[in-house]
Amino acid sequence: MADEAPFQFLHQELIQYIYKSKEQGEESGRNITKLENLGFRVGQGLIERLTKDTARFKDELDVMKFICKDFWTSVFRKQIDNLRTNHQGIYVLQDNTFQLLSQLSAGKQYLDQAPKYLAFTCGLVRGALFSLGVKSIVTAEVSTMPASKFQVMIQKM
Repeated sequence: MADEAPFQFLHQELIQYIYKSKEQGEESGRNITKLENLGFRVGQGLIERLTKDTARFKDELDVMKFICKDFWTSVFRKQIDNLRTNHQGIYVLQDNTFQLLSQLSAGKQYLDQAPKYLAFTCGLVRGALFSLGVKSIVTAEVSTMPASKFQVMIQKM
């Protein structure tokens, strides 16, 4: 549990730092893109360390299972609660108690703030998948705090 606090603090400060530039006239979409790009690079680095002693994956479903179990556990200290797919390149990863949203209220009053807390993680997953040879688009949604759903759309190369 002691490892979670520095990560949460760093994530919070990262968001605050990037959103301070909003005061100088930058729009919110640009800030979310910055957070996602930072997450992308971190995801690339993390997946290189995690897979250095791992055998190659057979298909993209095996890659997604690795992301949900091993990758998510190394970052958030728990596995994804639910993985769903339509077997046509769309995967939904559901985390019922997403760690980075747990500090916000459990009600609906901060739903408008959720995208900035999810952008880094979207980039994290996209960067990890990219390093594993899977090009994707990752989006996130929150209907009730702190549960979140990450939708991964695989793009054919």
